[in-house]
Amino acid sequence: MNPWLIVGLIGLGTYLTRLSFVAVFGRFGVPPWLAAPLRYVGPAVLAALAAPAVIAPGDAIDVTSGNPRFFAAVVALLVALRTKSVAWTIVAGMGTLWLLQAVW
Repeated sequence: MNPWLIVGLIGLGTYLTRLSFVAVFGRFGVPPWLAAPLRYVGPAVLAALAAPAVIAPGDAIDVTSGNPRFFAAVVALLVALRTKSVAWTIVAGMGTLWLLQAVW
């Protein structure tokens, strides 16, 4: 089968799947039982993107004292839970990472 045909069919399938949600929920609205969990999609995607860089920076899981990214992520998590502020979380996490990288 032609690879371009496969790419086109996959793209069309993705487009139709997304269009179906927009068409249905645009007309009727998102039900409350579905709206509540959808609030967590963004943070879950961000965590899934960041976790490999934090836990396995060298293509192997490293949660030891030799991984400053892990400790910086723990500090950022604690600040996020305490302050609920994105700005303070970034400042604390990046500040800790830079400090630990300078010391290590």
